[in-house]
Parts: sequence; structure tokens; C-alpha cells
Amino acid sequence: VQLQASGGGFVQAGGTLTLSCTASGRVFVYNVAAWYRQAPGKARERVGTITADGTYTVIDSVKSRFTISRDNAKNSVYLLMVNLKPEDTGLYYCNTFPPLDDWGQGTLVTVSS
Repeated sequence: VQLQASGGGFVQAGGTLTLSCTASGRVFVYNVAAWYRQAPGKARERVGTITADGTYTVIDSVKSRFTISRDNAKNSVYLLMVNLKPEDTGLYYCNTFPPLDDWGQGTLVTVSS
């Protein structure tokens, strides 16, 4: 399985980005999908998950700012991030939950103050 995250970039605090992730197989169709991130010098953390029926949860630090969605027909998941903060800076990955061994390259999000 190959996981390809995209959509990262450089934004100012308060900005918006939408990340996309596509899997090579139908891995997202029957599994819980998740977004993870790794800030510089910190361990990777799970940002949120979305079930096959579209129910999502996110960690407290991004609640009301991040939304996860999915398109099963496209085997894709998305992460809408609004009101971005500098502490959201990091490398963002998509994967299943629990995660597969192959993480892909991730997409870099940089938020300036």
C-alpha cells in the first residue's frame, strides 16, 4: 500500500490549508483512517481519526479548527485546517488506525507567527 499526502505549505497564523491523502489500494474503504503529525523535535502524534461511515474525532488542541472527511469512492481522506497556529507546524501523514508500517513521505505544514 502506498499512502500519498499532499496539500501542505507555508501559511501565516490564522490561515487555512486542506490536506489530501490517497491510498493505492482500498485500504481506507474498510478501515479507520487517521491523520498524524510530527512537529520538529517531537514524537509523532495522532491528530484525528475517521471511521468508514464518516464519523471523525480530533485531539483537543485542534478541536473547532480541524475537520476530517473522506471520499470512499476515491479512497481518499482529507484534513481541513482553519485558524492555523504556529504550533500546528509539522510533517503531516495519513495512515490507517492502527497505522500500517509504510507511512509515505508526508506533507509539510509551516505556520508562521
